[in-house]
Amino acid sequence: MAESREPIDPEFGATSADELAARLQHIEPEIEQQVADVARAELEDYDLEPEDAAVLASGDETPDAQAARPAPPVLAVIGRPNVGKSSLVNRVLGHREAVVEDTPGVTRDRVSYDAEWNGQPFRLVDTGGWELEAKGLDRSVAEQAELAIEEADGVLFVVDAKVGPTSTDEQLVAVLRRSGKPVLLVANKIDAGGQEADVAALWSLGLGEPHPVSALHGRGSGDLLDAVIKMLPKESKVAQQQPGGPRRVAIIGRPNVGKSSLLNKATGSTRAVVNDLAGTTRDPVDELVTILGTTWRFVDTAGIRRRVHLQQGSDYYATLRTQSALDRAEVAIVVLDVSQSISDQDLRIIDMVLEAGRALVLAFNKWDLLDDERRPQLEREIEQRLSHVAWAPRVNLSAKTGRHLEKLVPALQAALDGWDTRVPTGKFNAFIHELTQANPHPLRGGKQPRILFGTQADTQPPTFVLFTSGFMDPQYRRFITRRLREVYGFVGTPIRINMRVREKRGRK
Repeated sequence: MAESREPIDPEFGATSADELAARLQHIEPEIEQQVADVARAELEDYDLEPEDAAVLASGDETPDAQAARPAPPVLAVIGRPNVGKSSLVNRVLGHREAVVEDTPGVTRDRVSYDAEWNGQPFRLVDTGGWELEAKGLDRSVAEQAELAIEEADGVLFVVDAKVGPTSTDEQLVAVLRRSGKPVLLVANKIDAGGQEADVAALWSLGLGEPHPVSALHGRGSGDLLDAVIKMLPKESKVAQQQPGGPRRVAIIGRPNVGKSSLLNKATGSTRAVVNDLAGTTRDPVDELVTILGTTWRFVDTAGIRRRVHLQQGSDYYATLRTQSALDRAEVAIVVLDVSQSISDQDLRIIDMVLEAGRALVLAFNKWDLLDDERRPQLEREIEQRLSHVAWAPRVNLSAKTGRHLEKLVPALQAALDGWDTRVPTGKFNAFIHELTQANPHPLRGGKQPRILFGTQADTQPPTFVLFTSGFMDPQYRRFITRRLREVYGFVGTPIRINMRVREKRGRK
């Protein structure tokens, strides 16, 4: 005979979240702890795994606040297109981070990386190729390079030693001299000792002794970095101080929804290259942004395209770096274009945030273009397609005009507060006790799985572990998650509930 199962009501009984919260409010802290102690004692009758001890001990841990630290010096890498700037950046970092292709113009924004040499940290800024007569997108790229010079403590001027000094190099030397910043001249593509004679021609640029290197093979990079450390100050004279470390915000979305425009409006400057061409941003671009007195580290990212496995070259590596930027962030702003329907691609991007366990804010961009015909369609799409993230704060804004940009601050703070929330073990077990008494798990094969003990094992995102006497249906776990949100908030954060089924000791 097939195993009979009772139908599962999504609500699991008539007890509302308000009734549950009211009952919990009347439980004294001492009683909450007694409930947890009794449940914990019951676990002694069950066979536990060695790793369970660490979970049980993690219930009330709190992370320490980061200490304030001075900003490290900033080193900008400058040069005309395709001289090997990004290859040199990767060589300094010791791994492939910057997007590199044989095609000129792959790097478009100024992109920052944390680097270190002989114990001295510094901020390395990769830039796009500089050209004097550039127009359109190339002109925007050149402007980013010039801004990088202004905001640096020192500059690496990279020249292709095989080609020798060009008129573009000479024009860029004039820009560097006007900046007044210390400069090291890097003669790149010296892959063998016999090519060092090519370096002599670079003395004509008037920047002192050229440093011969091979960014591709690493030749001469150690001597160059020794010179860099001598040139840079111990602490940056231009970068902002970082008290406690600003919260990290990744701006993600599909191409051309306004991510870079949002970053530029938030910074009040042309921080990222903006163009109607979809996919303009290829590397993560980060910047300290102050809105309503609160400082954040915003990271603009490349648009995430469909069919990542079919991408090639720079688009493929840009998508990998977007995923990496999300992993390093604490909260993600997913930018949606209200003038277009919410697509499967948008949903995949949101799922990427959930899988990474990051806090989530939904930014509905181009709100100023929304007309009366599109508005009800959008609301229906939100209700039908985004119901699984109804807990995420929603901000309706215009990145182009800056309308409602200030509303991002309370949304981000609410999401991060939810992401950081910890429910003490006593309160959580009292919650579980009250919930399961009013809404027990349905019978499975004539037996009723019970939650023996629960604890919040982690925050960021909130992660709960339930020790149970049997497997619990996914619907019931979703019911617990829903009630947790309704009672304790958890605005803007995914909640993870892990189940550990344990058998009673002596059972066979």
